Amino acid sequence: MIKFLFDRDTWQEVIDSMSKNKLRTIITMIGVWWGILLLIALLGAARGIENSFNRQFSDFATNSVFIWGQRSSKPFKGFQEGRAVQLKLSDAKRIQENIDGIEFVVPRNQRSSFVVRNSLSGTYGIAGDYPLLDVVQKKNLIKGQGRFINQTDIDNNRKVAVISEDIYKQLFEKDEDPFGKFIRINDINFKVIGVFETTPFGGPQTEIHIPFSTFQQIYNQGDNIGWMMITGKPEFDIKQIEEDIKLSLRNMHKIHPNDQRAFGSFNLGDMFKSIVDFLKGMQFLTWFVGIATLIAGVFAIGNILLITVKERTKEIGVRRALGATPFEIKRQIVVEAVFLTMIAGLMGIISGGWILILIDKTLGQGDDAVFVNASVSIAIVFVALLILVALGTLIGLIPAFKATSIKPIEALREE
Repeated sequence: MIKFLFDRDTWQEVIDSMSKNKLRTIITMIGVWWGILLLIALLGAARGIENSFNRQFSDFATNSVFIWGQRSSKPFKGFQEGRAVQLKLSDAKRIQENIDGIEFVVPRNQRSSFVVRNSLSGTYGIAGDYPLLDVVQKKNLIKGQGRFINQTDIDNNRKVAVISEDIYKQLFEKDEDPFGKFIRINDINFKVIGVFETTPFGGPQTEIHIPFSTFQQIYNQGDNIGWMMITGKPEFDIKQIEEDIKLSLRNMHKIHPNDQRAFGSFNLGDMFKSIVDFLKGMQFLTWFVGIATLIAGVFAIGNILLITVKERTKEIGVRRALGATPFEIKRQIVVEAVFLTMIAGLMGIISGGWILILIDKTLGQGDDAVFVNASVSIAIVFVALLILVALGTLIGLIPAFKATSIKPIEALREE
């Protein structure tokens, strides 16, 4: 077989067959070319969207849920409906201790305040936070300088602040060093110790982080907290953790067990899973559409080869009469089918690659890029080529058997 593939006469026959009907050959190959181009381009685009999604959420603990207090909707144990539910620091501690699967519980508070620096000012969100926030929702500091809040800041109620990049641009002169400078929040001076990059999913673009204990003190919050960010361990279902937390909070605050409005929540893990499932579904659909288009193109090649066999009936009869075996006839037809399929497929792979390069150049640049490194792996290209060879071989067998079913005497009589 290997000797046959390197035989000059074999390839001369293939080239002669193609050159006799150039237009028909080109039109036939377009189906396979389009199918593999579609497969490569769509798979690469899907990977680009997935990379963009992963980059946006790379600094988040995605197996997380946010929970806050609202108002009760059912009377219970002497309490009327419509009662405001206020979360406490003690709630966060008890949840951490009693709910299975929890990795971190991060209490948070936030207020809007007027912030002044020299002659510049604005109203921004002031968040009271623990150092743990930087673990579950990473704050990327500008050029790696400065720092986030630490435990010493919490213990000593320090007046320090970590500001967003947008706030820095609004309150400081261009290229001015903000570290060690002061801003006034609620008429209290706070030293800037860090500036973090703002991203589309990194929280408010105009936010200032101060120590949680300092926030409680200057806003007279006592033990109250605004909401909690709870992160589950990877092996646990965050949806179940959310339900367990709400049930525990209802017991703590004497809320009716069936009251679904007393606590609000946003399940980031559940949303993340939905998006991941969507991306997997999109990749499956891409494979389905691409392979279906490939099969249609390969069938077109099979049909053309059937026509070719019909046109070459007399030639096949002569070869049979001169001693060519049915296997040799089949082999020649299958080689033609595989050759046409492979040439069209390679052209499709190259075209798909150029499309992905164009997507990366036009839509893959910048922090807000929709497609990030839109590409396909070598393994996928290799699998696509194997599929092409397999389909080309199978479809080539149809005209091959048709060719060998012709009796030499009848073939020689064919006009």
